[in-house]
Amino acid sequence: MATKAQSLAHTRWLCKYHIVFTPKYRRKAIFNQYRESIGEILSRLCEYKGVNIIEGHLMIDHVHMLVTIPPKISVSSFMGYLKGKSALMIFDKHPNLKYKYGNRHFGAEGYYISTVGLNEATIKKYITEQEIHDKMSDKISIKEYEDPFKGGK
Repeated sequence: MATKAQSLAHTRWLCKYHIVFTPKYRRKAIFNQYRESIGEILSRLCEYKGVNIIEGHLMIDHVHMLVTIPPKISVSSFMGYLKGKSALMIFDKHPNLKYKYGNRHFGAEGYYISTVGLNEATIKKYITEQEIHDKMSDKISIKEYEDPFKGGK
């Protein structure tokens, strides 16, 4: 758990980030057999770089992670590494995905990232409850539409 400061040679640090990224065209690709292997791939890549995953959740169409990234690695270089290498590893493990995504492009361009200060518990709760919240909002957001050809008066 990354609740206390860690250290490098001459540095004490506690750099926590909330990261969200999506598959290309926000396709609902992270499900069933892919979900577990994508989670393992992301965990392994983070471990290689010395990044600690505090909390993570794979949704059907996006990934939430709460991580600590050492200050010797820039956030943008880590995200380039994570998205690039994970795409290669996903396509190596699941070659049938190349017909959906073509040319080894799994992730969409860009990502969301925010620094996490002392509100780590709030972010952890948000990540763990996000899937439940999305399911509930899908059930609630069923709207009855008026026929546009009848005239609304």
